[in-house]
Amino acid sequence: MFVIRWILGKIILFLDAVFSPTGIKRPAEQQASIDTQTAQLTLYQYLACPFCVKVRRAMKRQSLNIETRDAKRNDQFREELVQGGGKLKVPCLRIEDEGGDIRWIYDSSNIISYLEQSFAPAHK
Repeated sequence: MFVIRWILGKIILFLDAVFSPTGIKRPAEQQASIDTQTAQLTLYQYLACPFCVKVRRAMKRQSLNIETRDAKRNDQFREELVQGGGKLKVPCLRIEDEGGDIRWIYDSSNIISYLEQSFAPAHK
């Protein structure tokens, strides 16, 4: 089973690299403002997890600079996820607001929905 998972993981990463989406272009001041907002976000993920890849691709399409933390290969990040979010499940987005309150969002669809609502450009 390990070998199959390893091979599938490599295939997922290869396809993600080959078919990587392009990010949107924003004026520099607008991108700087979004970068400031996304500095309060952290994505806990596994590198080859297909749901994590889905979230990272959504982040790239929207040109969002969100820190990613590999909870599979880093014990400290795994512990942060369990202690803060309550369970070892990825992807998980950690959101810290201006008041210091922290919220955790699990599930790739919920994370992508949050990102689109918060950062998608307005359509004219």
